Amino acid sequence: MKKNTIHFAKAMLTVCLALLTSLPATAQSWAKKAAGAVFTLKTFAADGTLLGSSNGFFISDDGQAVSSFAPFRNAQRAVVIDAQGKEWAVECLLGANDMYDVAKFQVATKKATALTMAAQTATVGSTAWLLPYAAKKAPAGIQGTVEASEQFQEQYPYYTLSMAANDQHVGCPVLNDNGEAIGILQPSAGGQSAKSFAVGCRFARDLHISGMSINDPVLNATTIAKALPDNYDDALLSLFMSGSVMNQQQYDDYIERFIAKFPNAADGYVYRARTAMAKGDFAAADADMQQALKVAEKKDDAHYQYAQMMYQKAAYQADKPYEPWSLDRALQESQQAYTLNPLPVYRQQQAQILFLQQKYDEAYQIFMELTKGELRNADTYYAAAQCKMQQGDRDASIALLDSAVNMFTKPYVKTAAPYLLARAQALYDAGKYRPSVNDYNEYEQLMAAQLNAGFYFLREQAELQGHLFQQALNDINKAIEMDASEPVYLAEKASLLVRVGMHSEAIETAQQLIRLSPDSSDGYLFLGLAQCLNKQKAEGLKNLTKAKELGHAQAQSLIDKYGK
Repeated sequence: MKKNTIHFAKAMLTVCLALLTSLPATAQSWAKKAAGAVFTLKTFAADGTLLGSSNGFFISDDGQAVSSFAPFRNAQRAVVIDAQGKEWAVECLLGANDMYDVAKFQVATKKATALTMAAQTATVGSTAWLLPYAAKKAPAGIQGTVEASEQFQEQYPYYTLSMAANDQHVGCPVLNDNGEAIGILQPSAGGQSAKSFAVGCRFARDLHISGMSINDPVLNATTIAKALPDNYDDALLSLFMSGSVMNQQQYDDYIERFIAKFPNAADGYVYRARTAMAKGDFAAADADMQQALKVAEKKDDAHYQYAQMMYQKAAYQADKPYEPWSLDRALQESQQAYTLNPLPVYRQQQAQILFLQQKYDEAYQIFMELTKGELRNADTYYAAAQCKMQQGDRDASIALLDSAVNMFTKPYVKTAAPYLLARAQALYDAGKYRPSVNDYNEYEQLMAAQLNAGFYFLREQAELQGHLFQQALNDINKAIEMDASEPVYLAEKASLLVRVGMHSEAIETAQQLIRLSPDSSDGYLFLGLAQCLNKQKAEGLKNLTKAKELGHAQAQSLIDKYGK
């Protein structure tokens, strides 16, 4: 009995040793080192709760790594725990693909053990090894066979493996007999199967960030930082677009990383200066613009950007004093830009600064100069028209607005709309009501989907003065339909109805106005006037008296007229 027990124990020991040394000699030579490249990935929500976990491995000794993407969804932070049990932060994503569930990212480690990637696709029938994560111990590799290899995107393999893996192994590397990585294990349909799948790891390695990646919905599914593109122009495009898709903290961090990556480029300092100016920190903005001038390859553009910030501060933040920035200083910077490179846009900037300084004639002269060159466009004529309007020369202003509109041909395109609206208002102010209505009509055709009650009220005013009463009534009704809570529109309608002799309708509208705004003197005035005209003098005089009590200046004259 004892002898049999000894034989059984020896047999079991032999089986265990066979399992522990299941890697062949060739595999044992690289397995221990390769295991140092494999890690566990953990991701966390903004409140610190664990979101997900997976495996992954380093693909470069400077900390670039790949894993599955799924744990990154909605994550605010991620870490990896390497084979030595050390924890490292994930700095930023370097690329991601949702369809094949892979992510490439940068880990904040100075030195990493990285796997070598196989240059060639593994052949069908060849041996494959799955290398699981194993902290501070020798790995137990899982052997399998490449059962099939399908190509996608014309160059990358997708493997079907005869291998008993499970979902705890997702993200682990699949290697060939030489210890070279050939794939990243994918989730299986049933959680555990004799068949496994792996996407070629060269696909993950080649993931990258481009200038347009800032709008990638996959990358935007996580708030973990995204890397800047390596190409400067792509990075600049990404920086430009990021302001509209990132929150302020993310955007500030993105600018800082841009400056760190491209310290000798002026654009990063210009962008940081703009954010500082928006926060009212003009001293910081000025320091960044000084640095931008120092490193700028195109000095003229840096002077132009500097001038533009001073101009915008004077235009939109004049209530926040900062003595070093003035319109005179802005003009000097703009003139310096023009001296270095005589671009028309720099002259245009000078004219805009002069206009803000109320030096309308000087600004006008520059704008007219620009109409003789490449900046001859509607906007330049419009700016010149504003100069003349400020000088009180209404006819010259309208003539310049004619030139602005004439830069377009009928049928007008939408870009003509602002100039048609400006001319409509100028014509109205000049007492040319019907031409004003014509421009309002053109504007309506172009901007029908964006019109509000205010537009119809403005056009009604022009139609009323042009004796186009039916059109005026249609428009004031439209304004009320779009904004029934505005008393001014009801008062205007009541006034118009009285003017065209529709007294019963005027009474009804005035009563509606009183219900909406009981303290409005207009409601009682128009009600009383309409009643007097409708042979309801006694009631009308009572309402006119009420309008007088509420402070309406015209009430007494109407009482005197109808009280006789």
